[in-house]
Amino acid sequence: MIDSIVRFFAKNAWLTFLGLLGLAIYGFLASPFNTALDVPVTKVKIDAIPNLGDNQQVVYTEWKGRSPKDIEDQITYPLSSALLGMAGVKTIRTSSMYGFSNIYVIFEDNVGFYDSRERILEKLSTLPNGYFPEKVTPILGPDATALGQIFWYTLEGQGENGKPSPGWSLSELRSLQDFYVRNALQSVPGVSEVASVGGHVKEYLIEIDPQKIKRYNIGVDMIANSLRSGNQDIGSSVLEVNAMEYFVRGLGTVQHVQDINDIVVTLKNGVPILIKDIGQVVSAPAERRGILDKNGVEVVGGVVTCRVDANPKDVIDGLKKKLSEISLGLPQKTLADGSISKIEIVPFYDRSLLINDTIKTLNKALLLETLIAVLIIIVLLRDFKSSLMVSSMIPVSVFLVFLVMKFAKIEANIVALAGIAIAIGTIVDMGIIVSENIFRLGKLHPNLSPFQLVLKATNEVSGAVVTAGLTTTVSFLPIFGLTGAEGKMFVPLAFTKTTIIIASIVLSLFFIPPMTMLLLRLKGGLAQVKNVVDWIYLSIGIVAVLFSNSLGYLLVVIGLLGILRKAGRLAASRTKWIRRGVVLMYVVMLLTKYWNPLGVTYSFMGNLLFIVFLIFFVVFPILLFLKSYKKILEWVLDHRKTVVSVSVGLISLGVLCMKTMGQEFLPKWNEGQFLLMPTSPVHIGITENIATLKQMDMAVMSLPEIEYVVGKSGRAESALDPAPLSMYENLISYKPEYILDSVGNPMKFKVDEQGNFETIHGNMVMVASGIAKAELVPDPHGDYYRNWRKHIRNEQDIWDEIARVTKIPGVTGAPKLQPIETRLVMLQTGLRSNLGLKVKGPNLETIESFARQLERVIKQVKGVKSETVFAERTQAKPYLIFDIDRKMAAQFGVSVQEIQSTLTTLTGGKLVGETIEGRERYGIRIKFPRAYRDIPLDLTAVYVKGKNGVTVPLNHVVQMKVEKGPQSIKGEDGFLVTYVIFDKEPDLAEMEVVDRISKKIDEEVENGSISVSQGVSYQFAGSFEQHLKAEKTLSFLIPLSLLTIFGILFFRFRSIAITLMVFSGTLVAFAGGFMLLWLYGQGWYMDFEVGSLHMRSLFNVDTVHLSVAVWVGFIALFGIATDDGVVMATYLTDQYKIQKPKQVSELRNAVIQAGLKRIRPCLMTTATTLLALLPILTSTGKGSGILIPMALPAFGGMLLSLVSLFILPLLFFWYKEIELKKNQNHISDVNA
Repeated sequence: MIDSIVRFFAKNAWLTFLGLLGLAIYGFLASPFNTALDVPVTKVKIDAIPNLGDNQQVVYTEWKGRSPKDIEDQITYPLSSALLGMAGVKTIRTSSMYGFSNIYVIFEDNVGFYDSRERILEKLSTLPNGYFPEKVTPILGPDATALGQIFWYTLEGQGENGKPSPGWSLSELRSLQDFYVRNALQSVPGVSEVASVGGHVKEYLIEIDPQKIKRYNIGVDMIANSLRSGNQDIGSSVLEVNAMEYFVRGLGTVQHVQDINDIVVTLKNGVPILIKDIGQVVSAPAERRGILDKNGVEVVGGVVTCRVDANPKDVIDGLKKKLSEISLGLPQKTLADGSISKIEIVPFYDRSLLINDTIKTLNKALLLETLIAVLIIIVLLRDFKSSLMVSSMIPVSVFLVFLVMKFAKIEANIVALAGIAIAIGTIVDMGIIVSENIFRLGKLHPNLSPFQLVLKATNEVSGAVVTAGLTTTVSFLPIFGLTGAEGKMFVPLAFTKTTIIIASIVLSLFFIPPMTMLLLRLKGGLAQVKNVVDWIYLSIGIVAVLFSNSLGYLLVVIGLLGILRKAGRLAASRTKWIRRGVVLMYVVMLLTKYWNPLGVTYSFMGNLLFIVFLIFFVVFPILLFLKSYKKILEWVLDHRKTVVSVSVGLISLGVLCMKTMGQEFLPKWNEGQFLLMPTSPVHIGITENIATLKQMDMAVMSLPEIEYVVGKSGRAESALDPAPLSMYENLISYKPEYILDSVGNPMKFKVDEQGNFETIHGNMVMVASGIAKAELVPDPHGDYYRNWRKHIRNEQDIWDEIARVTKIPGVTGAPKLQPIETRLVMLQTGLRSNLGLKVKGPNLETIESFARQLERVIKQVKGVKSETVFAERTQAKPYLIFDIDRKMAAQFGVSVQEIQSTLTTLTGGKLVGETIEGRERYGIRIKFPRAYRDIPLDLTAVYVKGKNGVTVPLNHVVQMKVEKGPQSIKGEDGFLVTYVIFDKEPDLAEMEVVDRISKKIDEEVENGSISVSQGVSYQFAGSFEQHLKAEKTLSFLIPLSLLTIFGILFFRFRSIAITLMVFSGTLVAFAGGFMLLWLYGQGWYMDFEVGSLHMRSLFNVDTVHLSVAVWVGFIALFGIATDDGVVMATYLTDQYKIQKPKQVSELRNAVIQAGLKRIRPCLMTTATTLLALLPILTSTGKGSGILIPMALPAFGGMLLSLVSLFILPLLFFWYKEIELKKNQNHISDVNA
């Protein structure tokens, strides 16, 4: 069948080329990369990382002014109980806080996002009337998750020089945000919600005088009703006058403060009592539960959340476009000093920056891997055109993958694209095998036509190519069985890697042969065409040089070489070698330009020499290996027991290395920003929280490595943000190591002889002085300005500095977190840390007591950062209790409603309406003056209205007391829950720390140091919980992957023995992967410097724990490791069938000859894979934290798998020798 398909494509070579070119162009246009082409093609959806959050919906219920206990008893518990019975619900988490309830309904992953919303709405519609308190209605939160918070910004006054300018009040800024900016951004396609945070919401406050309302015998409810009835329009009907129709409108809404003052409350002796007669109207800020601070100054801001099915990159692009539109209409004012201050919208969190950096990391890795593949193929294949053709498989395969991703609606992110990155070496392996066999047979059979040659050569290796490709593809199929967070992360990777391997199989068998045929025909004749081609190279090259494109120089040289050869000035053989050398030099220079492995502090020549050394370090041993293969193989065949013993020893060593490794759920990735999330004591109020937040932000800003810090206390006005005032979220953006230009490259600035930098003002500054780029003098002959101090080597050192300066009395420590990482862990577990425990029990007092015991014990465990251990205080919030004396109230004829209405007005005030001022709306609230509201409350000065016009002092019918209660009440599946969070030391594995804590808790419980009350239970949560689930799944999937590979090999060779021989390469590669991982965890490994360059830093040598990412790397390795074995075993069996050796010496010679004929393509594929992984191992950009753990097993495994190139022939020889001797003995017995 394959032969027929190859024949068809070879006969229609040009049609094949054009069709594939069209598909590749379409894939390029659909790719997530910035193509700078304005074409009507929908691009692949793109984000920085996969959305690992649960399939979650938020049911939000607001009941302003109510305590968490009221919210829990009357809303949260009954509503969550009703929702528990819905189909597809996995779990329900609840949170009752001051003024609102949040219920998080987590559905199974197979339930559609919008289907789950419909189910909740259906359930809410079936609840009976009276199920909730009056005027309380639950609503669904935005059709998004907290991970969709892609854009945060502040509104700031800026002067003409672009620097911050005062002159704008927090009320002005908040009004602008609420009624102008928010509405504009909400209209952007893909935006689910724009929530405001910080500043003051303007209100009209009517401060009523208790003595005056007593004098006029007016109750609070009477004032409220008067304000409501005096603030409304009416629509009557229509009138027709003189054949014209008029709409009738009765105006009565409040437009100004004077309108409120003139509202009539009652009549006394025919004299109207107006609002202004019993109080005064002032503009004042409303009560707020959220604060925003930037660099120590309180600001106003907003957060934009994109819909769950929207493309974040497109949404952010739309937001930026909309901001540029509305910026012209933002207000400005002239300050007292005559300067102009204009409102500007300043982003402080922009997900697109992380997306662009992540794609840049992958883009760079793909480019470098492609260049390395080209280089290796040219060196080992020794034919420029065929090398270029095989190398072209890489971009074509990648673009075909993007095309499939587009139609399959697979999101492009760091992990999904990593599937492409780790497969680059494998992509060209099959093309190398096919191409090398065509040229090898071409030399053996020079009389064959190009058509016959490609058919014969392709048919000879097609079985091996398909088998090798299938083992690589099928080895990844079990990844599709992952579920939960690990499934959402790695299933797209399995999809991209599977797709690109399938694409490479198709291209190898159906693209390489017809293209090679065209090249062979070109070599066989068409000299005039070749002459034209040389002149085309020269012409295009000259044009490219004029446009400053370096590729032009290469084309000019290639064109000139061809022209000189045709003119007889250069011999053909010399031209070939010169052209190959020029191309190699060009590729190495491109590698140097884009890779820059030593960093910017080293010269171009230094980086180039280092790259040459790396290539030499891999290629020279490969060439030496190739040259010495016959001698080594002969020695191996003579010392089989020694070789097998060494191989078994290597596999055993790999198993031992595996046993020593720590475990974690997922490796960390670098987002470029930190999220500091400490908490303050729950009893302190908003004034103290503002002061503490400012103190913390200013402390962080004192570090020269910090660019800015934006702190939030409390919540944004969104159902997705349930944070209390005591919870801080400080978004910290740190500077890059060096000052960068607009495209992300380090800049040089003018320095003096001492190395100090000159500023535009003429003075000199040292590195890490915190100076801005605009203050320095650019100089291409100067030096790079380092933003980090000398002792700061990496991001962990910056975090340690942040943790040091933010140690504030009364404020808890915080685990190291990043924005997306935090949103994910809070979505998945409810914790604000990767590690923690959930404590469940019958009541708040019991679970808090047990949690505090756990806090004490965990702080003592070695490997835990004691300052980050914190058990939530569920019973520490002061409550002011007003207990109504019903008997006294009845005696005075005072209703409970009147008393409660008065208490509401006394404390928080009562909202009775709003003003309509154009597009703006502001609340109207009645309240007693502050003098009556201060603690302790003067209840004797406030009166309530009783029967027969009697006024009664409030303290006659109310008793006031102070109690401690919950700031928030959390629950899970109907049970009360609290959390204990902690963080580990950086070098330790998560599971190791959890194991230590678990043992310590068990010891403390056993010896009685911890008392466990009845009904109390605890469980580890966060990463540990996810790790256990992933470990259970992988313990099934990895054996399944190996078994699947074994099955494919068996169906290929129809022999258990040969299948086991090929499979032995997988075991050797397995050992090599674990050996390299073990070495990365040793302090002495690569702990040396070349000049001033530390090798551990260059190759990111640090402890790598076993995680899902590492196991995915091993699954990828299992498929790759069998490829060379399949090719070698295929040729061994074919040669054995052809030669049919009768003697051991003949068998030995057949094995050696078979090995020699297949060793070149096998070594080429190994060299390509190894070198293609080097850019990943040295990468430091966003996303490298995920790529490196996946690449390490493949690098170590492929390095050691070179041993299998001897083991497989050895085992084959040994097996066939035994078989041969048995046959000879059998013949002897028969003859006897």
